[in-house]
Amino acid sequence: MNVNPYLFLPELFQFLIIALLFVQTVGSEQMQEKVGVWLPIASAVGVLVAVVSVGQEGLVFNAAYRIDPLSQFFKAAIAVGFFVTVLNATRQPTLDKEKSSDYFLFLALSAWGLMLLASSVELITMYLALELSSYSLYAVIALRADSKGAAEAAIKYILFGAVATALALYGFSYILAGMHTTYLAELVQKTWTFEAAPMAVTGMALFLAGMFYKLALFPFHFWCPDVYEGASNETAAFVATLPKLGAVVILIRLAAMFKPGYDITTLLAVLGALSMTFGNLAALAQTDVKRILGYSSVAHAGYIMIGLVSGTPEGLAAASFYALAYVAMNLTCFWVVSRVAVDGRNLQLSDLDGLHKRAPALAFALAVGAFALVGLPPMAGFMGKLFLFSAGWNHGYNWLIIIAGINTAISIYYYLGLVRHAYTNDASDEVPMPDTSTFSYVGAAFLSILVLGLGLMPSDIFDFALQVGGIMP
Repeated sequence: MNVNPYLFLPELFQFLIIALLFVQTVGSEQMQEKVGVWLPIASAVGVLVAVVSVGQEGLVFNAAYRIDPLSQFFKAAIAVGFFVTVLNATRQPTLDKEKSSDYFLFLALSAWGLMLLASSVELITMYLALELSSYSLYAVIALRADSKGAAEAAIKYILFGAVATALALYGFSYILAGMHTTYLAELVQKTWTFEAAPMAVTGMALFLAGMFYKLALFPFHFWCPDVYEGASNETAAFVATLPKLGAVVILIRLAAMFKPGYDITTLLAVLGALSMTFGNLAALAQTDVKRILGYSSVAHAGYIMIGLVSGTPEGLAAASFYALAYVAMNLTCFWVVSRVAVDGRNLQLSDLDGLHKRAPALAFALAVGAFALVGLPPMAGFMGKLFLFSAGWNHGYNWLIIIAGINTAISIYYYLGLVRHAYTNDASDEVPMPDTSTFSYVGAAFLSILVLGLGLMPSDIFDFALQVGGIMP
């Protein structure tokens, strides 16, 4: 079988980065210290490679691996997220220098696994790609120097991940026994009602539980705030964003099965409502910034479900756009957290006091990220929620949109609390001086422009997402 290597340019380039990092891990200490020089450049080239590859299409490896607009859209988003997280992590105060190559190797492996996941259209292939990404993150969480919380967070992540893996594998066996195939193209043609295929529907529910673990959807979210809190700020930025893209792309491929009126579709809508409600209410009681963002991600997983349960190209396009916007918004907030916590501490709300005087560019970026997460115009979050709410309302999920609107109002309190601390309170003497270097400000400006650009000029991205939404596995 002749396979066109150009179909796999993003994956091949990411594998090249992994190979170079592996060589560097066995090199001298001086060689390992150079990772912060070449890796940001290589990851930037990776973004260009992924963008250039967007038009590629093909079905290879016995129809288990599909290159299409859906996969290439998410690979480009993963490449951008990897680039930003690499930039952010090059100045990580809680990472031992002798472990830096290992750290970035695990991050690169995780991103590579997510790229493979984006093109997987067969359940076993999905599982292998998902585990490749997950095992790498299990190791990364613990690489926070002088922190007992990091070890605890890593153990929780591993244990919950093992449970999610067990559920997914158990679900595979039920799906295979009930439908006699693991290919999505064949599965979407089946009838997914409990009356017609009780074993397969049960298996799909178990498999979805594994995906919901990655998405941090209620009630599979328990690991999320604790892992964010225990991991380093830079690692939390990766965990909070890129794995969500992997979960969303798989759920979009499965969305053709979620027809209105099906039991499983109704269940997903209810879980979405519970997730956004629990996430927002739990965030109200938090004072640790990363725990706020952790519970926030639980709420946003619920918003994404609105687009998925609609099962229409418009709804799936809205979910794709919102996933991209969510990554940009969250990376903006975590960039500020990392640049303010120059000593690697976990930021409390009080640590943001007076940020507009100490680092005005960082305070502005935090405001942009927080306003976008609320869904205020003209930010990316506003357009993303507009697309999601329109798709849900037009396809009969009025009750879900009303709940989402109420939850958006609730979220204003804790998101604007971040901005209030940054702009109205005076800083105490115990608060560290944030990073005000050119590097810090350029990164904040880039991410702020990205969030504003997605909100002010969403048409091109959403039009492409509409093509993505029309793709069936």
